[in-house]
Amino acid sequence: MQFSLFPSPHKLRFGSGHLPLAGRIYVKPLQPLDEDLTDCISRFCASAQRQLSLSYGAPEAEQVLLTIDLKSGPKNIGAYELTAGNDGLVLCAKNAPGIAYGLTTLGQILNQVSSSLPCLRLSDQPDFRHRGIMLDISRCKVPSMHTLYSLIDNFAELKINQLQLYTEHTFPFVNHATVWADSSPVTPEEILALKKYCQSRFIDLVPNLNSFGHFERWLRHPEYHKYAECPGGFRHPYSGTLMKFGSTLKPGRQSLQLLKELYDEYLPLFDSEFFNVGGDEPWELGHGWSKARCAQLGTTNVYINFMSDIRKQVNARGRKMMFWSDIVLRQPESLTKLSRDLVALNWGYEGNHPFRGECQQVAEQKIPFYVCPGTSSWNSLTGRIDNATRNLASAAKNGLKYGAQGYLITDWGDHGHHQYLPISYPGFLMGACQSWNARASRHLDLADGLNSIFFQEVEPTTAGLLIELGEVLELAPSPIRNASIFNLALFSHRQDESNATRGVPDDQLEACEAAMADIRARLAPISTQPALEQVKLELGNAIDMACHGIHKLQQSRGAQLSNDYLHANLQKIIGRHESLWLARNRPGGLRESTAYLA
Repeated sequence: MQFSLFPSPHKLRFGSGHLPLAGRIYVKPLQPLDEDLTDCISRFCASAQRQLSLSYGAPEAEQVLLTIDLKSGPKNIGAYELTAGNDGLVLCAKNAPGIAYGLTTLGQILNQVSSSLPCLRLSDQPDFRHRGIMLDISRCKVPSMHTLYSLIDNFAELKINQLQLYTEHTFPFVNHATVWADSSPVTPEEILALKKYCQSRFIDLVPNLNSFGHFERWLRHPEYHKYAECPGGFRHPYSGTLMKFGSTLKPGRQSLQLLKELYDEYLPLFDSEFFNVGGDEPWELGHGWSKARCAQLGTTNVYINFMSDIRKQVNARGRKMMFWSDIVLRQPESLTKLSRDLVALNWGYEGNHPFRGECQQVAEQKIPFYVCPGTSSWNSLTGRIDNATRNLASAAKNGLKYGAQGYLITDWGDHGHHQYLPISYPGFLMGACQSWNARASRHLDLADGLNSIFFQEVEPTTAGLLIELGEVLELAPSPIRNASIFNLALFSHRQDESNATRGVPDDQLEACEAAMADIRARLAPISTQPALEQVKLELGNAIDMACHGIHKLQQSRGAQLSNDYLHANLQKIIGRHESLWLARNRPGGLRESTAYLA
């Protein structure tokens, strides 16, 4: 017999015989357990209508389904052994996370059997000690507490043990209401509740507050111009667009004093030993306030010096600084100037990102680091399954080869966060499996995994359609990076087709539209249970947005599509987008997201 387990365990061997399950109603720990592990066992007993009970007593042997031993078995954090014999199940680990992960695996096994369980021996441990997911809650979309709780349950099922909520302005700092007023921020009370919910599932809620670049949500307000490198704005180095206000803090004492204030208010809410201060993409550094200093010392050195000042503030509060390593990797020789008392977050989101070279450079300097691939959901509308698969696998392969301490799956919301949550599910699943058991993930049944963790249908219909939708863009190959052709077309000017789409012929666009029409038709009969109905509506509007982008391209090429038709179609899309947004998220940021569409 084979089981579908996500993530796949490292070793699973079947023996002869079966364990009858009838009458086995107790889970018996051999040692007293702490509150979090007791809660974990209670949830295991209550799930899937197993009608199990936790007992420290002495029930008859034939009444015990599972014996838990916290003093034998493997000692590595998260490692466990699970044995099923003719006389019962035994779960062994020398740490609480190992027991929790063993229960997760056993739960998935029991969901796939009925009256008996084949005898087996399972030995398992994670490839990466730290396995995290980072959700962007600052580019418009701030999930509701219900959504966050549901995701944390999904992540726990996937044996994720870190969660970060990427924050720029979505926390209600008491002296800075101007910044967060319209964002529906995550309150201190909500952070404390999320922390407790995570802890009971052996997930570390890691504080995350970007502290150098991507400060535009603050610097757009006149009272914060004094902190800006370029208070009057700057020209974006990638797009050439003239930005009306700055995005980067000036690297001086005044900015550091602001950060001190923010850290004093934010960090006490968290128990994690880590703190992600961001620091990526300080676009205009050296073009304003620090221009003379950068000319004298070099821009990268000015960057490193300010990040060092930030690190001292982080260390003074008993934390270890995490930071995005894109700037220092541009000049690898600068790695020698970094403290080793930090964690470099090596990010890259394309399937061919050079993780190998970058990981080697950081490892040679003995700097602790994570690999940070992405879900490939943002700027896509419908997903980029092939790119996500290659990106997530490459990060795991090279992270393991060069000794990365962790693996962080990032899920961004650039330019309005128009992708719906299910578009990120494949990346969450593939990344979690890669971070636990990279070798076995080569053979991952993606549809089965998505259905097991997120949908729970009798047949993986919704999961299969979600995957197909994420593969449609392969019918119109293009050199676009970090986005799909559909997203680019949707938000482009109709009169000025971009070079990236100009090489895509009309017949390929038509093939994409036909494929999405077929997926839409097969979405219709999907179960109307509330959770799946929401997914069906989300995938439907994602298809509508993608097709609207195609129609804009076709009109710019001379197709007979009237402006009135396009306008009416877009108004329907916007109306549905607003409704779907509010089903999972807070209202803050919705106006900005729909403004991109309008």
